[in-house]
Amino acid sequence: MFFDHYLWAYLIAITLLTVSPGVDTLLVIRNTVRGGFRDGVLTSFAICLGLFVHAAVSAGGISFILMQSAWAFSLLKLAGAGYLIWLGGKSLYSAFRGQSGLKLEAGNIKHRQVSAWTSLREGFLSNVLNPKTVVFYMAFLPQFIQPTDPALLKSLFLAGLHFLIANIWQLVLVLMVGRAAVWLSRPRVGRYFDSLTGSIMVFFGVRLGFDS
Repeated sequence: MFFDHYLWAYLIAITLLTVSPGVDTLLVIRNTVRGGFRDGVLTSFAICLGLFVHAAVSAGGISFILMQSAWAFSLLKLAGAGYLIWLGGKSLYSAFRGQSGLKLEAGNIKHRQVSAWTSLREGFLSNVLNPKTVVFYMAFLPQFIQPTDPALLKSLFLAGLHFLIANIWQLVLVLMVGRAAVWLSRPRVGRYFDSLTGSIMVFFGVRLGFDS
């Protein structure tokens, strides 16, 4: 039921999707720079938790309702766009104030103190409020669910595989950013990085808000 001959195709497709740069990748890198390994890992975990929400919504057919109801989908889209713009604005403000998350003190890297709740909230909401993920799961998952399969359980199973693959990939990103911590701790580099990530997030948010 779960391990059928369609599974390999799903694994290949979802892996290619995972490694493609996007908002999730950007947020994990941004938060790792801000708060270090713990911040990046918690953000990644929360992002991937959102996949189960999308899987359950897709299996329940709520995604179809959102796609058919213009006002409901528009409301979700604007909420997601506003949240991305807010995250991007925070990075731009940090760049303006010169408050990069990394500091180099006596040869040791010092990260900004960020609560676990902040990391989890930012990661989870950035994924759940992304309407493109809703549409993607609605269109993608049914291709790998047979009529005889229990739709909810199979959807959650497939989301679980996506959860594992995405967390592994994003952990690699966290470790890569950690290796570059000394370079990123330079005040000018940190300011440029915050400006770049903030601008891209605002761009994604504005594009999402105006995307028909």
